[in-house]
Amino acid sequence: MSVGHYYGMCHRHMGRAVEIRTHDGRIHRGIIHRVSRDRVFLQPLGRPRNLGGFGYGGWGWGFGAGIALGFIASIAVLSFFFW
Repeated sequence: MSVGHYYGMCHRHMGRAVEIRTHDGRIHRGIIHRVSRDRVFLQPLGRPRNLGGFGYGGWGWGFGAGIALGFIASIAVLSFFFW
């Protein structure tokens, strides 16, 4: 089957729940949110798994952002002393 055939099929089923099987055997289930010529964007079915973003576990930015902002500020201030 051609790429145009799959594009048309995905475009016709936009907004519906689908199950997509890839060549390597993986199965993706979700609602088709958007379709481009080379990608299909799915909204996953079920409850969201990542509460609060990538690796934060739902607790916000945490301690690491404070260290990063402090480091950036110290680099900016130290540049005035060694100019």
